[in-house]
Amino acid sequence: MIATAETPFVDTAAGLDALLPALAPHGRIAVDTEADSLHCYFEKLCLVQISVPGGNWLVDPLAGFALDPLFGAFEGKQLIFHGADYDLRLLRRVGYAGPTRIFDTMIAARLSSAPEFSLAALLKRHFGLEIPKSSQKANWARRPLPPAMLSYAVSDTRHLHELAEIYERELRALGRWEWFEQSCERAIRATETSKERDGEEAWRIAGSGQLRGRVSAVLRELWHWRDQEARSVDKPSFHILHNQQLIDAAVDLDAGRKVHFHHLRSGRLQRFEEAVARGLAVPESDWPVLIRPTRLRASREEEDRMQRLKARRDAVAAQLKLDPSLIAAKATIEGLIVRPEETLERLMPWQRELLNLG
Repeated sequence: MIATAETPFVDTAAGLDALLPALAPHGRIAVDTEADSLHCYFEKLCLVQISVPGGNWLVDPLAGFALDPLFGAFEGKQLIFHGADYDLRLLRRVGYAGPTRIFDTMIAARLSSAPEFSLAALLKRHFGLEIPKSSQKANWARRPLPPAMLSYAVSDTRHLHELAEIYERELRALGRWEWFEQSCERAIRATETSKERDGEEAWRIAGSGQLRGRVSAVLRELWHWRDQEARSVDKPSFHILHNQQLIDAAVDLDAGRKVHFHHLRSGRLQRFEEAVARGLAVPESDWPVLIRPTRLRASREEEDRMQRLKARRDAVAAQLKLDPSLIAAKATIEGLIVRPEETLERLMPWQRELLNLG
């Protein structure tokens, strides 16, 4: 399958071997990925887009050949991403050990005070390009991929080299190149640890924070029912019921009101009703209890110091035309006052310098 005559769709081991020599002369390789998280419970890496000056490729991880030769070709190279976190986590999941250097064009744009920093905004700003959004939520596991999706995929890396050159010049002119290098190093390190949620608390979905007592026990049972149903058919959980539907159902059931969903039938409906019965029958001693993390209460003097530090941050950010959260988020400002040693270690040198923290 070919995206265009200039953009091969690589779906064989021989095809992968053929593209590797084209990567060797280049110090930078632009990379992006696509997955199927909006269409499957078990998210898969479905496409790897690669660009170097003069060449673009779409590599198919679903074709059954090993990607190890590609990862070997990445060694010693600087990989260009736009928003590296998600892509690196996907690649690590299929065996990539990770890069030693990256150029994240999103970080570069933010540190350059760009008013908008999405890839679409940058492509429009610098090249006058409009990228259609029709493929953003498409199913990247489908085969063959239609021409519109192939074109969209190529657009994610085709111009990253030019963007990297633009923002390298900008950052060096602004004297912020070291800030950028530190930020990219931090981005690499962040992907070395997983973001897995606590399995015992995963059922606490957005909007459930105010639920107390038996209703939370019902919600917990409904969440586990939905999760098992989604796993069994390899579909995202929202294909079974949306979060708000779960919350509304738990509230109604706890209040003695009947709940009916027209699309729940036969075995799935029976399992739903069994989950409802289990939730309603949970004894009070086993109702979930929300344990909030211990938070040190700031004294009046500490509150004053927070406000002074925030004012200093905001003044520096305004002078540099930076988003203040790039220098220090609200939680960081608080931590610097109530947990200074622990928080200071997490700041990058350029952030400490701007905050005059040594």
